[in-house]
Amino acid sequence: MIQVVVNFTERTYNGFMKVKQKLEILADAAKYDASCASSGTEQRNSRNGKGIGSTTGAGICHSYAPDGRCISLLKILLTNFCLFDCVYCVNRVSSNVPRARFSIEEVVQLTLAFYRRNYIEGLFLSSGIIQSPDYTMEQVVEVARILREEHDFRGYIHLKTIPDASPDLLARAGRYADRLSINIELPTAAGLSALAPEKDAGAIRISMAGLRERIDASKDKTASGKCPPRFSPGGQSTQMIVGADASDDRTILTTSADLYGQYRLRRVYYSAFSPIPDASPMLPLQSPPLIREHRLYQADWLMRFYGFEAHEIITSEHGMLALDMDPKTAWAIQNRAMFPVDLNRASKSTLLRVPGLGVRNVQRILTARRVRAVRLDDLVRMHAPVSRMLPFIQLPDYHPGATLDAASLPARLREVPTVPQQLGLFM
Repeated sequence: MIQVVVNFTERTYNGFMKVKQKLEILADAAKYDASCASSGTEQRNSRNGKGIGSTTGAGICHSYAPDGRCISLLKILLTNFCLFDCVYCVNRVSSNVPRARFSIEEVVQLTLAFYRRNYIEGLFLSSGIIQSPDYTMEQVVEVARILREEHDFRGYIHLKTIPDASPDLLARAGRYADRLSINIELPTAAGLSALAPEKDAGAIRISMAGLRERIDASKDKTASGKCPPRFSPGGQSTQMIVGADASDDRTILTTSADLYGQYRLRRVYYSAFSPIPDASPMLPLQSPPLIREHRLYQADWLMRFYGFEAHEIITSEHGMLALDMDPKTAWAIQNRAMFPVDLNRASKSTLLRVPGLGVRNVQRILTARRVRAVRLDDLVRMHAPVSRMLPFIQLPDYHPGATLDAASLPARLREVPTVPQQLGLFM
């Protein structure tokens, strides 16, 4: 959690302490939501002397959650009171946790104060459900409206939307937010029904479809050539909890591929289940290894940028990704007949399947080989992970020989399944 002392000159000391205590509770309650990256929006700044904030530019300080996630937004709940009793949620109605609720004005002032001190680049706002979905959504939207219209705030705003809220409220949210998210929570409708009986998987998908239509419409110019009204330029995202139910990685990735295809989501985020106080016996006693979450992100990257299909990535009978090997390397081991790849002749789609070759280096190879043959020294100058690539590539001055067919190759390429504080997605 961001540690900062905000000097509210207009508040009494006791009033400040009240807000600080709320911040401690409601920032901690929001840490389980991973779908808050601030990318993909339009560029706005206040260099012309108008407004406050920017969605670009440097100087933003980042905070790190205990599990290593980078937080560059003021990430809070409007309240952690909730009418729902989702089994996996620490803020469920039956949970015995401290409760707090911000007023709309308190969230607005906190956002402005943190931004002026360069602690954040924007706001991620979610909320427990109070009174009704419409009432809660109206409160969340009002925070964004005041920031945009009354304070001319030009920083990033990500709003967590409520599927059961009215379409009009969701439409208003998209006017003020850079990104909207609706969490699908679990990869299957059966899992959601069992662990979150008040939530409806069908309603979540209907809301996602509605957001997609509005986002698509906002990108189409009218017949007169005028741009349509702004609506969530950063698109929409969602989150799935990993390890709260029995869903395997194949099911999770298949669901993600379906969501990307149907609703054009900008991102699917994966959040490893964390045990909560007074947990239901329906939940596992321990969280899954964090490396499983990391492997899912790597597999997700393969689907989004490397041309892989979900069914290609996991072929094991148990439906799980290997924890000791990145998914591209695991795929290459299972498909050795496709290798070695001649880096000077192979197509772009084939190069993208070589372990260790990322999108940027693939483009560098394609550019370089127009002039002359790419050699081993060229890969070193590109800072490519040559040792990982060598068993799978062929160059004028290098051939793997029998290395590719060696029975010991999988053991050589296995990684120690430990998770650093920040995990890279480089493939």
